[in-house]
Amino acid sequence: MKIGVLAIQGDFDAHKKRLEELGAEVVLVRKPEQLDQIDGLVIPGGESGAFLKILGEQGIAKLKEFVRVKPTFGTCAGAIMLAKEVTNPGQFGLGALDIRVRRNAYGRQIDSSIRTGKLGESPLEMVFIRAPKIERMGPGVEVIATEGNDAVAVRQGKAMAATFHPELSEDDRLHRVFLDLVRDGNGVHG
Repeated sequence: MKIGVLAIQGDFDAHKKRLEELGAEVVLVRKPEQLDQIDGLVIPGGESGAFLKILGEQGIAKLKEFVRVKPTFGTCAGAIMLAKEVTNPGQFGLGALDIRVRRNAYGRQIDSSIRTGKLGESPLEMVFIRAPKIERMGPGVEVIATEGNDAVAVRQGKAMAATFHPELSEDDRLHRVFLDLVRDGNGVHG
């Protein structure tokens, strides 16, 4: 099972390390053609506007095609990238998840925090850094994790997103959920 981590910006190394700890072969994706060689993709945190600029038209088109057919996990800015609708300010989203997200909803960098939310019914440490907030979810969106009354990790089809940074806590369960999605989504078992 080969997992790509979009490595053009943001904290992609923490995702790479976590996925390797869980036994995945990890490829740092820097060019659109590398998407052809992987079974799943993680889009890390960073600055979503910068992702769009760096990827360019061709990269965005290739990424949009990838997220339509293969498992993808977006965290923080990655969640913004996967959304159908983005506000504060408005921005292009890949539309893989039928959600509306508001950028920087928890404040600026200085307002970053570590909170305890829930993955199903069990506690989960969550690191929020300039995090987006999911303001609307379509009927096909499943909530995986919550913080207070907010959905902070969701899944729809082959796409999943977290508005926080699961790679920065010790808990690896969300990455495990993603790897299961890749395994199930590609007929890869074991």
